[in-house]
Amino acid sequence: MNSKMNTAKNRQDKAELLSQKMTEAMMAALKTIHSAASPDEMDAESLNRQRKSQEVLGRLVSPLIGFSWEPFVLGEMPMAWVRPERGHDKSKVILYCHGGGYTSGNLGYARVLAAKMASVTGYEVLAFQYRLAPEAPYPAALEDALEAWEYLMHQGWGAKDVIVVGDSAGGNLALELTLTLKAEQRFLPSRLILFSPWTDMTASGDSYIQREALDPMLTGSYIQAVRSAYAPNADYSQPQFSPLFAELSGLPPVLIQVGEREILYSDSERLHRALIAAGVPSVLQSWPDMWHVFQMFPLKSAGEAMNAMAEFLRQLA
Repeated sequence: MNSKMNTAKNRQDKAELLSQKMTEAMMAALKTIHSAASPDEMDAESLNRQRKSQEVLGRLVSPLIGFSWEPFVLGEMPMAWVRPERGHDKSKVILYCHGGGYTSGNLGYARVLAAKMASVTGYEVLAFQYRLAPEAPYPAALEDALEAWEYLMHQGWGAKDVIVVGDSAGGNLALELTLTLKAEQRFLPSRLILFSPWTDMTASGDSYIQREALDPMLTGSYIQAVRSAYAPNADYSQPQFSPLFAELSGLPPVLIQVGEREILYSDSERLHRALIAAGVPSVLQSWPDMWHVFQMFPLKSAGEAMNAMAEFLRQLA
């Protein structure tokens, strides 16, 4: 009996050690991605380094056992389906907007969260690789998001069948996509899921000062750099850049997850309050000791957060 218990404990210890090593490797990659110190340093070499680090993150994710990864190209835009190989729920589909500060990110990076979401929900996930700044500044990413939305509509999905998910800058994009559909008086997605969303490009929240030292990944100078690359010399208080300041009434129910050790914490907290004030059902889940888009990492808290997302979708089904 003791031998079996020791064997089980040894396996658990090895799994925890592997998880720790993988987390350390992913954190190192992310620190490289977020290494730009000022807008002047968003040069070709820095961008190439950041984008290659995104690819490293994709390779660090566990193999897609039990899933199919089906890349394709729509026009000139790379896209991919993540589908559970059996027993999946075809009643809904997730449209996933990846993060990366609008300056980095690709399908390899997107598959980390795409696979996790497919696993906990049983839904198919569509990821798309939108054009990146500074080569393709605003509104290129939004145009590509709209194209991905249209693709789903042409494939026979209804708006009510689609759950739009975004992390970080992808959270900004998910909101801007939904607000654009609303402005065009079109049907909206059934739900919005936002992981550490970037909602205030003016950086006016308290956390930009109070939590910068606590954040192991992001800095204020990095945020300024990618903002300038995405929309140089723009009025960042305008709702097309900062959805926090948009007219939010009429949006679908929203789940926001955020780590308490991140510079963007205020973006989530203030968005939640604004949604409630606008009459939009909103749930804010904050995770102590966690950082920006911690859901990507092989952590217990990440698993709990993904399960909480699935529960949110079940409760509102």
